[in-house]
Amino acid sequence: MNFLVNGVRALVFGFHVHVFLLHTKVYKLVLLDLPGLLFFSTYTLLVLFWAEIYHQARSLPTDKLRPAYIAVNSIIYVVQVCIWIYLGINDNAAVELASKIFIVAVSFVALLGFSVYGGRLFFLLRRFPIESKGRQKKLYEVGTVTAICVTCFLIRCVVVALSAFDPDVSLEVLDHPILDLFYYTLTEILPSALVLFVLRKLPPKRVSAQYHPIN
Repeated sequence: MNFLVNGVRALVFGFHVHVFLLHTKVYKLVLLDLPGLLFFSTYTLLVLFWAEIYHQARSLPTDKLRPAYIAVNSIIYVVQVCIWIYLGINDNAAVELASKIFIVAVSFVALLGFSVYGGRLFFLLRRFPIESKGRQKKLYEVGTVTAICVTCFLIRCVVVALSAFDPDVSLEVLDHPILDLFYYTLTEILPSALVLFVLRKLPPKRVSAQYHPIN
């Protein structure tokens, strides 16, 4: 999913000038907003994983977590597609403003998810005995990834909210290539690279109960 997000964003960057030359404004909005929505889905999947671990550790039911993840993402994509369709039919400034506010709300949902479950899991791990195997490493992973993701979604919330009410702050113009690069580096490129680096080690493969390796 990281590859997909960054691949789509790279295509948009590669054809940046052509994106802004599109005659229908809604196509430009789709190309600019879609990678952000995919980024949201990618990292809320990590929130789902942490939520499942936390619920299992506290002996809480986990059966509603995956349906909740699917439902939240489905609602977000349906609402965003409806906004795009409406803007394609009627280019309305008020609806375009509502679209930006909706992106702010989506980013805030991700920020809230990381704050709640990242924080809960971090403090749960802190209560483990100091001599517990892997405790320190997991504390580092959860704490670092939570801080990275909360920061990047907070920056996105603030910048998009400001650009919704002040056109001079908007990054989605050809006049601000350096600001565009700086913004997307802080909110997508750098967080993706750091999270992949922190979580670079894959879990060990499961060994079948019938198979016992020779020591």
